[in-house]
Amino acid sequence: MRNALVTGGNRGIGRAIAETLKAAGYNVVVNYANNDEVAQQFTQETQIPAVKFDVAAFDACEAGIAECERVLGGPVDVLVNNAGIARDSFLHKMSALQWHEVIGADLSSLFNVTRPVIEGMRQRKFGRIVNIASVNGQAGQVGQTNYSAAKAGVHGFTKALALESAAKGITVNTVAPGYVNTDMLKNVPEKVMDAIVSKIPVGRLAEPNEIAQAVLFLVRDDAGFITGSSLSVNGGQHMA
Repeated sequence: MRNALVTGGNRGIGRAIAETLKAAGYNVVVNYANNDEVAQQFTQETQIPAVKFDVAAFDACEAGIAECERVLGGPVDVLVNNAGIARDSFLHKMSALQWHEVIGADLSSLFNVTRPVIEGMRQRKFGRIVNIASVNGQAGQVGQTNYSAAKAGVHGFTKALALESAAKGITVNTVAPGYVNTDMLKNVPEKVMDAIVSKIPVGRLAEPNEIAQAVLFLVRDDAGFITGSSLSVNGGQHMA
């Protein structure tokens, strides 16, 4: 049984990924950042343990991943870097804090979380790493220079690490979702949401499980010839 860690895994897309991996036979643990009550409820409902640490802080990640591996009973074989935040603003109004918070949580987190597990993967000659990016990292989006820059960086990180790791039996890929029906979109005004959906050729939002199925495809043992790739799951909104 492979051990899997999903960051930001107790809600939204991350929860769907964690539940999908568990149903497929993986031994799963998730990371979360803030809401202990939500995390406890998640664990009660799914029987998937949740470990609290800040993915934007390297030292916290080292300690947190050590705890994840203790809970899993072994090293991380499958890593899904899903955690991320948005702090939207036009650049001419954006604060330095808004910029650095998003870069820290959405991009620097990939180094912080992957660094503690990559050496073990190399030694064991097996690993599956999937980084969750975004259509807005491919196409850009008004009011999201910080988020778009971070998610674009995810693609570069993925390709470079894939090249470094391929000979060691480790694959590194990106899943780039479009707009997904999660809590993050619940406060979007109806007119704005209608405008978003009108630009999606399939005519609807994605469901979290559709993103999770893409991740499951990439982490399978028999997906070893797919690395450095970006799988877009955006309903045809952006075709790169």
